[in-house]
Amino acid sequence: MMSFQERAKLGLEQLSKQLPVTLKNARKQAEKLKMESFSKNKKKRD
Repeated sequence: MMSFQERAKLGLEQLSKQLPVTLKNARKQAEKLKMESFSKNKKKRD
């Protein structure tokens, strides 16, 4: 059984290995998701 501190430490290590998210990338991803969900909704109505 891992202690809370051990799990927190592991979590931080995992986060540090990930690439930082830029605002530009986040906006791009949000826009893409918005377009995908819009096209799915449009198909349902037809």
